Amino acid sequence: MRILVTGSAGFIGFHVARRLLEDGCTVIGIDGMTDYYDVSLKRQRHAILQAHDNFTAHEVMMQDAEALEVVFARAEPEMVIHLAAQAGVRYSLEAPGTYIGSNIVGTSTLLEALRRHRPLHFMMASTSSVYGANALLPFSEAHRCDHPLSLYAATKKATEDLAHAYAYNWTIPTTVFRFFTVYGPWGRPDMALFKFIADMYAGKPIDVYNNGDMARDFTYIDDLVEAVRLLSRVPPRRAGEADPGASPVAPYRVVNIGNSQPVSLMAFIEAIENATGLTCVRRYLPMQPGDVPRTWADCSALLALTGFRPSTPLQAGVDAFVAWYRTHYAASLQQ
Repeated sequence: MRILVTGSAGFIGFHVARRLLEDGCTVIGIDGMTDYYDVSLKRQRHAILQAHDNFTAHEVMMQDAEALEVVFARAEPEMVIHLAAQAGVRYSLEAPGTYIGSNIVGTSTLLEALRRHRPLHFMMASTSSVYGANALLPFSEAHRCDHPLSLYAATKKATEDLAHAYAYNWTIPTTVFRFFTVYGPWGRPDMALFKFIADMYAGKPIDVYNNGDMARDFTYIDDLVEAVRLLSRVPPRRAGEADPGASPVAPYRVVNIGNSQPVSLMAFIEAIENATGLTCVRRYLPMQPGDVPRTWADCSALLALTGFRPSTPLQAGVDAFVAWYRTHYAASLQQ
């Protein structure tokens, strides 16, 4: 199958594309190589993918309609997995225009390309952040998501709504997956695991928000990739399917992908200390704007659709990340 993956140089896009290549698929990668974080890390990920004969890379911004049209016309993808986005809750307070441009304008530009080049299945990443002020736990796809707490969350919910409208008006089978705090090797430098470990090796204190009273449903990258891979095989065929995230009027569904086991921030830090053999100095700070105190995924829909549920223990996942970090940054750690 020919599969177009947007954000293929990103953390999740890289892992998804690599697994698809291992499965024998032809993968067309699109990435804008933005400088939100270290571009060299993105280029290293792409270099690994380019070792495969069936991978083609295009450096294209999602807002560039003409460039997207050229890629679609040449590649004729049978499936599109949209993972490109401007991520990060806190940065959305500093650079709102970046989120509007990348997430909303970029996604709407992609959807217009899909309208002209109908894939068999469109898959798109969203986030647990869309649950916002929802206090019902665990988060279910059936819950309303009307009160986002960050601009990032608002833009991702907007992309869900845009995708639903296109699924309805042009009968594009669409699966939206809501990710819950994904981590693992080749992860983003702006995420807590990477930041904590970098600071600990540098002998710096780590920032612990809400005085440590937080919990996250941490999802290991290999589990997420497997969930996406299996969901790709079960596109929504019609409106009104039985799962809780299914649309009553369009071939569209939303699916949570999480570990279904929220972990306290303090337990997360202890797992890092276990993996590194270091003891960190904690700097306790208040809750940051846009953050939520805890996340917890109800993944019963994922299990029903695929027979799979993420289950990698946190310590095993953190150990794997630390092993990658030590190898990847060995030179700097020896200084």
